[in-house]
Amino acid sequence: MVTEGPAVPEGTGTLRLRGRTFAGRRYAVMGVINRTPDSFYDRGATYALDAALASADHAVAAGVDIIDVGGVKAGYGAHVDETEEIRRTVPFVRELRDRHREVVISVDTWRAGVGRACAEAGADMINDTWAGADPDLARVAAEYGTGLVCSHSGGLAPRTDPHRVRYDDVVADVVAGVCALAERAVSVGVRPDGVMIDPTHDFGKNTYHSLELTRRLGELAATGWPVLVAVSNKDFVGETLAVGLTERGDGTLATLAMSAREGARVFRVHDVAAARAALDAVAAVG
Repeated sequence: MVTEGPAVPEGTGTLRLRGRTFAGRRYAVMGVINRTPDSFYDRGATYALDAALASADHAVAAGVDIIDVGGVKAGYGAHVDETEEIRRTVPFVRELRDRHREVVISVDTWRAGVGRACAEAGADMINDTWAGADPDLARVAAEYGTGLVCSHSGGLAPRTDPHRVRYDDVVADVVAGVCALAERAVSVGVRPDGVMIDPTHDFGKNTYHSLELTRRLGELAATGWPVLVAVSNKDFVGETLAVGLTERGDGTLATLAMSAREGARVFRVHDVAAARAALDAVAAVG
């Protein structure tokens, strides 16, 4: 299901994934499924294949458009090599593709080898949350015709947490970084209507930076690239409201609604049903 919402800034490009068009006034919900034993939010609840598939079924019933599967915790943790990341992601992608033919499948990885294996198993897009750390990942997206998320990590290497980061203007830095990656992606053959940009809240940023990005998200939408936001239950929400991990739902929904009004197109979330309802409400306001 795709929700109709207020028009994003003129010139924003069309996004096409798995034969579906997400354009102009459309919001897409991306549900998170972590095939990891140590994710920051669910602590391994969908690490087992059966649990991951059950979660995917639930997300589809709740109106998800995209399912994003990750095999490595974003932050510090036990080392996970490429072989293990493939073991965690590929069987799930293959089974999910057979189970739900219409859903868009995304893989959250910075490794070209993992992106390739998942694309061969049926993934439709690659969510590169580490800002092109492996430059061959864009070439994989080009080769297989998948979508590609271009992100901003403030120059940090994968799985590195920010420490005393500084920007003269965080929004300007993000815009320059993600647009450069988007343009490079197209130059190596990624189809333009498959490219998204993600300011990547909290990656290489503190709470002030993530709030500033949310306030000024319209500047990213104005670039013409479809904007993806991943704010669900993140630390900047918790720190802003002085609440723990399990109490960030309301702050997440408020941030999603504001992001939608500022022109975001795709929303990566843990609670698909709540996000769907919040975006429906934004759309109804018009």
